[in-house]
Amino acid sequence: MNNKFIEIKNLTKEFSIKKGFFNGRVGAVHAVNNISFDIIKGETLGIVGESGCGKSTTGRCILGLIPSTSGLINFDGTEMTSAGSKTIQNLRKRMQIIFQNPYSSLNPRMTVRDILREPFIIHKTLLKKDIDKRIAELLEMTGMDESMLNRYPHEFSGGQRQRIGIARALALNPEFIVADEPVSALDISIQAQIINLMKKLKNELKLTYLFISHDLSVIRYICDRVAVMYLGEIIEIATTKELYSNPQHPYTQALLSSVPVPDPENKLLNRIILKGDLPSPVNPPSGCKFHTRCPQVMDICRNIKPETINISENHTANCHLLN
Repeated sequence: MNNKFIEIKNLTKEFSIKKGFFNGRVGAVHAVNNISFDIIKGETLGIVGESGCGKSTTGRCILGLIPSTSGLINFDGTEMTSAGSKTIQNLRKRMQIIFQNPYSSLNPRMTVRDILREPFIIHKTLLKKDIDKRIAELLEMTGMDESMLNRYPHEFSGGQRQRIGIARALALNPEFIVADEPVSALDISIQAQIINLMKKLKNELKLTYLFISHDLSVIRYICDRVAVMYLGEIIEIATTKELYSNPQHPYTQALLSSVPVPDPENKLLNRIILKGDLPSPVNPPSGCKFHTRCPQVMDICRNIKPETINISENHTANCHLLN
């Protein structure tokens, strides 16, 4: 693809398990396992999968909020995994995150004014006299009023708090935003408002999103492409239209079959019920990691990891059934 903005190659993240008096390593949680994908400038790439599959860890590694164990992360020509602290500090102005829970991501001891002023104080991007003007612009962009500036987070609803979080993320005019399940903690009626606000801001400010969610309906509405993760690996990636109309991996098919349909009279739904629970990332299965739950498992799946198969120009999947 053209206009690659972010390139991730063989990204791996392990969390050590330590035990004993000397705090020695006795194992590791394999949160993200050797994944590679690109994010195109101006697109919204969605990452979807069950809880614990490594979605949020991937986003935080890309931003440098947690260090990766191995692999390369190239942000607009700059290799982040080998860059110095000064380079990373400059890059942080160009990338931000919207957190999942607006109840815990805002400092309860700070007013809205202080929360929105903080990025400018840290990065020293504006003179003091210009900060208040920029804060007023941020409030207008996110649908809030200046009368809210001297209030504290606990005085707002969940949707209002998330708007404050979005305003904070936009403060330094970033180009790339990781949205880590930004609406999952909100009421359904508020979710639509926040999603539409994010779409509007993306078009107006020419943003690039990595949108992390377990809600397939939200992903379908906002994303241009979708990557499906399972137990730390990307098992299928395609344009949204192609993934939803022609899913190839059995796990993707099962996920899509679980999406609720607002028609109680529809008897033609072909639900795929997966048996068992998600295996432990401490001791993942050999071969294809999905083979312990796959309804179409073959002997080869238990021992040999499937290669990436090109379904079409913008559609790949990792499954032995496709060979």
